[in-house]
Amino acid sequence: MILHSVYLRLPQGTDRTELETVMTGLKQLCKDMVGCAGFQHGPNRDFEGKSHGYSYGFIAQFRDRDALATYAENPEHKALGGRLVSLCDGGADGIVVYDIEVVG
Repeated sequence: MILHSVYLRLPQGTDRTELETVMTGLKQLCKDMVGCAGFQHGPNRDFEGKSHGYSYGFIAQFRDRDALATYAENPEHKALGGRLVSLCDGGADGIVVYDIEVVG
């Protein structure tokens, strides 16, 4: 399993309606795709104070690398990703991605 973990650095005053629309779109896309086992999103509470401005994130669970690659190349994903980039502080530089291969 691959955990596709995405962290967003959103500026003060981010359009929360647009953010929710993008998250809803990504969640639906994942729901409709073979090999996607789930999608969760929400605000980062940063209880340890180590997130350095990354105030929101999501995690999508994929069966394997091929399923993640199919998602990444999907035209709807690319369109939603572009909208997400436009919301982030610094554009694409305001997004951190970890693709964690679950081994245990």
